[in-house]
Amino acid sequence: MNPFAPNSRQGSWSSFIAWTEWVFIPPLYTLRASCGEERFWSPGRLKQPPKTMLIFILSLMIFPGSPAAAAPEQPEGCGYMPEIRVGFIGLGLMGRPMTRRLMDAGYPAAVANRSRPAVEALAAEGAIACDSPAEVADRSGVVFTMLPDAPQVEEVVFGPDGLAASMHEGSVLIDSTSNSPRSAEKVAAALAGRGVEMLDAPVSGAPEGAEQGTLAIMAGGPKATFERCRSLLEILGQKVVHVGEPPGSGCVAKLANQILVGLTFLGVGEAMVFGAKAGLDPAALVEAMGAGLARCGALEVKAPKILSGDFTPGGKVVSHTKDLRYAMEKAIELNVPLPGTALVAQMFSELRASGEGELDHIAIVRTLERMAGVEARSKK
Repeated sequence: MNPFAPNSRQGSWSSFIAWTEWVFIPPLYTLRASCGEERFWSPGRLKQPPKTMLIFILSLMIFPGSPAAAAPEQPEGCGYMPEIRVGFIGLGLMGRPMTRRLMDAGYPAAVANRSRPAVEALAAEGAIACDSPAEVADRSGVVFTMLPDAPQVEEVVFGPDGLAASMHEGSVLIDSTSNSPRSAEKVAAALAGRGVEMLDAPVSGAPEGAEQGTLAIMAGGPKATFERCRSLLEILGQKVVHVGEPPGSGCVAKLANQILVGLTFLGVGEAMVFGAKAGLDPAALVEAMGAGLARCGALEVKAPKILSGDFTPGGKVVSHTKDLRYAMEKAIELNVPLPGTALVAQMFSELRASGEGELDHIAIVRTLERMAGVEARSKK
């Protein structure tokens, strides 16, 4: 089985192949010589190279519904690769919109998730519902995972009906979990022994970025594998960067991102609570700060949540706490001091102790508000 063959759910193309096999002997002039083996999909029944290019051209004219004529319209610059079959495991706040992006770009994804309703919802939109990671692996050449933490990743890879025993040689695992670098190294080493490639490619940008395809994607792993999968990643992200060859490099980059995000959230919260305690309208303060050097993504995206008191999660406190724990573990290994990160982690711990761990991570402002005895809400 070629793991990078397209999913054969296109009935019109199957009918077209069957028709040409009976009418033309041999049926098609393949494009192997000019495009290479991986760029051409040939049915298993075709054993001999066809003789003439004219038959292929005429067939496209006669059958305008064939894949060459009816391929789905692609986002500009995405580099659509119809020979790749895609799987996705983990259909939560980020995984579901990421899967939809891939499907909208023409990849009928094979999907699996611990809870069944998420699978059924995407199956109703055209995804292929699977009962296990092993089934996803069997149907896919590239498998994405977007899971809560390292234990879940390792369960999906090494557990019963897991990916490790089922992925085809030459296929690729792209783990977009905000994972431990050590876990990424472990998974990559195990899969390499089976001839399976891996990219650890965490993302940043919240569910809104996943829906709009504007995520920042930081990928670690072999550069050749990254280039092979770049067009898929560009469907999901506005900025796709290869940050290093060693396994775990993408995870380290994501932890650095989370260090900066946490410290920025703390700064936004302190500024808004300080202004509110002094009697300023927090909304007017945000408007003023956003026009100067204090402007930043955290202020633009998260200040409205503070002003309205809506802490419905994009990124959760519990998830960010986990990321900072991994960052501090890596920092100890590297002998790098992270005093600000430790402070933010402690404030997140206070939120979790208060039963607010499932709130958006900008809820760090709530700890500051309790300490100051004021809320930084809009007065309008």
